[in-house]
Amino acid sequence: MILDLGLPDLDGQQVIRRLREWTQVPVIVLSVRSEEAEKVSALNAGANDYLTKPFGVAELMARIQVWLRARNSPQAESATYRQDGLEIDFKNYRVVHDGVEISLTRKEFRLLKYLVENRDKVLTHEKILQAVWGEQHTADTHYLRILVGHLRSKLGEDSANPTYIVTVQGVGYRFNSGSG
Repeated sequence: MILDLGLPDLDGQQVIRRLREWTQVPVIVLSVRSEEAEKVSALNAGANDYLTKPFGVAELMARIQVWLRARNSPQAESATYRQDGLEIDFKNYRVVHDGVEISLTRKEFRLLKYLVENRDKVLTHEKILQAVWGEQHTADTHYLRILVGHLRSKLGEDSANPTYIVTVQGVGYRFNSGSG
């Protein structure tokens, strides 16, 4: 997606935050705003690249090609994740556990997707909150605890001895891929 920050009805950074609530489509920002703080803010909001006006069409096309190559590379993550009885279809927002389809809310799916994308890594509460809720909620750990509880319940997890979503006390969570 190519996005100009100077929109008539809504600030472009708000558009980026809203997009990140439901998609990870690459966003290239085009703007006359050239201050470093503005660029950093847009990138932190979820933009993947930032191009200051005026710019050459060849440079814009080259940046688009970079993102297309990355999306089509063999290293690009598979659209489906499978582990034991868990299957997650990222493209179609579908989760199946032990042959039964599980209905997840948008936030539950985003949390699960983020954890799986970073599997076997310890993710801090703040990092997860930023990825799932946005930068304005990085201190709202109670939201995260509630969401993790709902997600564990839907996955049939024993909260005292979870299989997938492991609590790292005082730090955050880790999605256990079972490969370690």
